[in-house]
Amino acid sequence: MKIVNVAVGVVVNEQKQILLAKRAKEQHQGGLWEFPGGKVELGESTFKALVREFKEEVDLELEHGQPLILIEHDYGDKQVRLDTWLVEQFSGSARGVEGQEVRWVPVAELANYEFPAANQAILQAINQTLG
Repeated sequence: MKIVNVAVGVVVNEQKQILLAKRAKEQHQGGLWEFPGGKVELGESTFKALVREFKEEVDLELEHGQPLILIEHDYGDKQVRLDTWLVEQFSGSARGVEGQEVRWVPVAELANYEFPAANQAILQAINQTLG
């Protein structure tokens, strides 16, 4: 089974809130909340993919990021490698370009949201880094 390489962004604003987006019902793991991002294209660096995906999905311009955690997860029907970056330098106002709900959430409230299983390690890394 092919592994899908995904660039994931944990974007933190000045109020120490993190940007979440809700996955469309028809998507894999649909209806759950996620940290925005998307597939890394052939020949593209992870951060370059993140910059492209954030502009396309939530209309933010990412300026600088640092690696947070790399996760490999097998859902049974799909294997993913989540190359997750912490981003605190960005510009723009987040909006769901593709009609998806987006929300800024305080770190302490992330536990109230339902995420795909692969995101549990990301949540732990956030709590260790920002908590």
